[in-house]
Amino acid sequence: MTTTTLCRRTDAHALARLHSEHGKALYGFLLGLTFGDRHRAEDLLQETLFRAWKHPEVLESDHASMRPWLYTVGRRLAIDARRARQVRPAEVGPDALDIHAPFAQDGTEQAVTALDVREALKTLSPEHRAVLVQIYFRGASVCEAARALGVPAGTVKSRTYYALRALREAMPGYGPGPGAGPGSGAASGPDRRVAA
Repeated sequence: MTTTTLCRRTDAHALARLHSEHGKALYGFLLGLTFGDRHRAEDLLQETLFRAWKHPEVLESDHASMRPWLYTVGRRLAIDARRARQVRPAEVGPDALDIHAPFAQDGTEQAVTALDVREALKTLSPEHRAVLVQIYFRGASVCEAARALGVPAGTVKSRTYYALRALREAMPGYGPGPGAGPGSGAASGPDRRVAA
């Protein structure tokens, strides 16, 4: 590297002139490439001007304008930066880690609920138990349950209603909250925690 090349690299006036002539337009172009991210656009502008500083031969070229070269370098830097961000995991703050932290699954509550449901199902009549097994445990529709049990669809609906009501009475700690019942405006139907 010669002394004249070193002097050209450190020529602040040429770089300042380059920035004043093309800086705003290049920044606007890079802002579009970064989808409005001002910080990334500023970083890319700085890196583009740094590349121009590192390559003084470009400043001495006989092109009418430096803008096409600056846009090409800026676009390539934006592409490289985007690829680098896609390769590495997204950065998150400490607050985001707390929100998405997995909770340790304790199967104790589910096991106790399953035992309670089994005991409550034993208190139902065989017809009511068969309807609930078809509808909730096998996932059958009313028509499918009616065909499987050999009864009309209306019978399946009424047995389901009375079976669920009997389950609510047999399992007072489960089901809809206080004030929920027929005519209260609350959803009448099984509590999915119990039925599942």
